[in-house]
Amino acid sequence: MEAEEDKCVKFENGLRPDIKQLIGFNEIRDFPTLVNKSRICDKDGRAKANYYKAANDKRGKDFGKGKPYDKGGKKVNEGGSSG
Repeated sequence: MEAEEDKCVKFENGLRPDIKQLIGFNEIRDFPTLVNKSRICDKDGRAKANYYKAANDKRGKDFGKGKPYDKGGKKVNEGGSSG
C-alpha cells in the first residue's frame, strides 16, 4: 500500500502545474485512477484552449471589418470642412 502511495506522489510531482493543481487536492492514491483522472484533465484543458483559440481567431478575422480610420490615420466620413 505504501509503494502505491509513493508511486502516486511521484507521478503527481511530474505533472504539469495546471494539472497538478486540479488533481493534487484530491489526494488520489490508486495509481490507475490517478493516471486516468490526469489524462481527463489534460484532454479537457486542451479542448478548452482550442475552443478559446478558435473563438479568438474568429474575432480577429471580423475585427478588421468596418474600420473607422483610413490608412492615413484620419477619421473617414467625419463631416465638417475639408479645407
